[in-house]
Amino acid sequence: MRRLAPRPVTLSRAERRELDDLADDGHTDQRFARRARILLAVSDPETMVSVLATQVDCTPTGVWYACRRFEGSGLEAVYNGERSWRPRELTAMEPVQIEQSASCDLLGLSLELTHWSTRSLATITRERLHRPHLGHSTVSLILREADLQAHRSRYWKTPALNAELASRVLWCYEQMERLYQPEAVILSPDEKPNLQATERTRPTQRMRAGQTERQGFEYLQHGTVNLVVEMTVNDGKIHGWCLDANDSEHLCPILAELFVLPTGPALAPDLE
Repeated sequence: MRRLAPRPVTLSRAERRELDDLADDGHTDQRFARRARILLAVSDPETMVSVLATQVDCTPTGVWYACRRFEGSGLEAVYNGERSWRPRELTAMEPVQIEQSASCDLLGLSLELTHWSTRSLATITRERLHRPHLGHSTVSLILREADLQAHRSRYWKTPALNAELASRVLWCYEQMERLYQPEAVILSPDEKPNLQATERTRPTQRMRAGQTERQGFEYLQHGTVNLVVEMTVNDGKIHGWCLDANDSEHLCPILAELFVLPTGPALAPDLE
């Protein structure tokens, strides 16, 4: 690209001071700050368009356009001009409807989405409110004003409903060293129902120099499995059983094995 010097722009002392304030103020809209930097730069006859365009991250055409606007309207060219059309205003109820849609369960709406995004919500809203020109930025402003974050979620857990039962279980772990005796055995059973049993179709390729470990994304499904695990807290040994179904018919036959103690009968600790 040829290095063409732009047409010189003459700035008064007051104009230069105002442009300096706009360019240095961290709260200034970046569009206005960029135009201010362009005008300050082209006031120097040694400025080259290609270099300036790279510095302010725009095209040479954008540099020339800012200069021509300044010639026509002065410092008003730094700011956005008035719109030639009247913006479409929403009714008082339409923002409320958008907020209600953002709070709806997506499963109930039969949508193949897990969370709303401003674009997906804008698409649905345009169809329901018959607003073909409603932009996702408008939807984003409405959600921001209502302090709604439809794209975020977090896990939560209810407090223990039976505090007495929880305290009895925690007591066993707290007193593990004192209960670690031949006649006191602590068993900790748990279950993991409906675990997916999958198998990769290709073996994992181990890492080597210049290449990370690679795993195939295709896998075979072998149904589900119900895993029952028991840990002996005294020695840390773990035993497991796989059940074909998660019901009493398949659980009862393993109860005898589940509570067999490795060192004789267990003494129930006095928790009172």
